[in-house]
Amino acid sequence: MIRIQRVYREPSSSDGVRILVDRVWPRGISKERARVVEWRKDLAPTTSLRKWFGHEPARWIEFRRRYRMELTRSGMMDELRKLARLSPKRTITFVYGAADEEHNQAVVLKELIDELACPQSRAAERGQS
Repeated sequence: MIRIQRVYREPSSSDGVRILVDRVWPRGISKERARVVEWRKDLAPTTSLRKWFGHEPARWIEFRRRYRMELTRSGMMDELRKLARLSPKRTITFVYGAADEEHNQAVVLKELIDELACPQSRAAERGQS
């Protein structure tokens, strides 16, 4: 199972493996309080994409497209496939610092991993076989 959560929320035992998916450490939170098992800067959007996006909801669709392209071009899809194989066995919580809970990189990563974990169901949802 893949979950997403702001790093500023209190960690829970149900979070499983907490992975920070920001390129920059979130302000005002200690490593102890964050209880992050891994800090995966390599899965975060590039600085230029992050700055371009600026968490503007009007740029969300284009951000998602560009971010997915970045992940593909940088070779991170293999890493996401590994996480997709692990997710049915273990809860993984992607944590992030953004205030917007609907428009951030963790949402995109969760979508991608869900697609990788269940490609047949995603194809059926799109009307493909």
